[in-house]
Amino acid sequence: MEEDFRRGATAARRLGEGADLRDVVDPGTPAAWLELDEGVRWNAWYNTTYSGLTWDRTAGGRALRRALGGDAPLSDAHLALALCHGDGRIRHAALERAAGRPALLPLVVLRCADWAPPVRERARELLTAALDVESAVRLAPLLLRVGGRGRGDFGVGLLGDLLSGASPEQTAALFGDRDRTVRRYAYRRAVARGCISPVELARAAARDDDAVVQMLCADAALAAVDEASAAEVLEALLGARSPRARSAGVTALRRFGRPRGDSPGGPDQAEERASEFLADRSALVRGVRAVCRTAARGRSTVLVPGAVRRRVRSGVAAGRCHRAGGVRDARGRLPAVAAAGPPDAGGTGEGGGRAARAGRDGRGPDAAAAGRSGARGGR
Repeated sequence: MEEDFRRGATAARRLGEGADLRDVVDPGTPAAWLELDEGVRWNAWYNTTYSGLTWDRTAGGRALRRALGGDAPLSDAHLALALCHGDGRIRHAALERAAGRPALLPLVVLRCADWAPPVRERARELLTAALDVESAVRLAPLLLRVGGRGRGDFGVGLLGDLLSGASPEQTAALFGDRDRTVRRYAYRRAVARGCISPVELARAAARDDDAVVQMLCADAALAAVDEASAAEVLEALLGARSPRARSAGVTALRRFGRPRGDSPGGPDQAEERASEFLADRSALVRGVRAVCRTAARGRSTVLVPGAVRRRVRSGVAAGRCHRAGGVRDARGRLPAVAAAGPPDAGGTGEGGGRAARAGRDGRGPDAAAAGRSGARGGR
């Protein structure tokens, strides 16, 4: 945290010395604006370990104070310092001069969550007037970052309102943003509005490197898939690098099979394809496949991807499959999983816990029951 303040204080000092705002702050990096905002108010008197000169002691800093009291023109760099000043009256005065300056719009976003009501209200008026779809998409990382603060929900609400009337071409950049928070927001919004096809959702689950996006898109794709798109959805999920996406595809194999060419899929074909995942490199996928195979033998008829994943992660399946990974015969990897019983809607169960404890001792369900009876008799 202190290192962030130091970087912000250094940036503020450079601005006070006359450096250009674009040379000091990266416009596309939310952290850079947040550091500047804190660094301007970071007083060396309270932080004796900071050996640098603070911005307000530079010649530019002293000139800024004089200029704010009159009508002298101010550069973007000086207005940036004023917008982050510790005195609310100075911040409010700077907002009046920031209108019509796109380079300062990120700092107006920060002031929308200001602790001083007059500053906050004026900043929100300016942001509402200045923000359009293009600038909202560009500032989405900062708007969502500030949205996590107290009084920061205004910017997120404004972003949602503007995106509601935007075309898919205008919002496409959100799905590929380098900030995972933006991608999560974009996919959650798209899933809620139903504006992405199951095939595109499956491809996003296979492509994205964020676990939240992978699970969100995979589950949404399987919830919306139909017979016409099943082949493409399963192909994307089963070929994904992410274990989460592959496990969702394995869960859906029993429901749709895996059609090849123009021939319809069926249980035998699905079982043949699913058997390949008993040797998957991921314990999560191996465990999901084992649970699905148990269900296919008649123990359960309803498989929900999220519930199956939770069951596996709880240790009922994944841990035992991982320990049995060296067994070549697939039948040697299934008894402990079969003993756990069918996956319920919540992904947990008393029977599963007993089977897990039995599995740790290398015993079957009958041996575990005998052990419990012997223990009661001993007492």
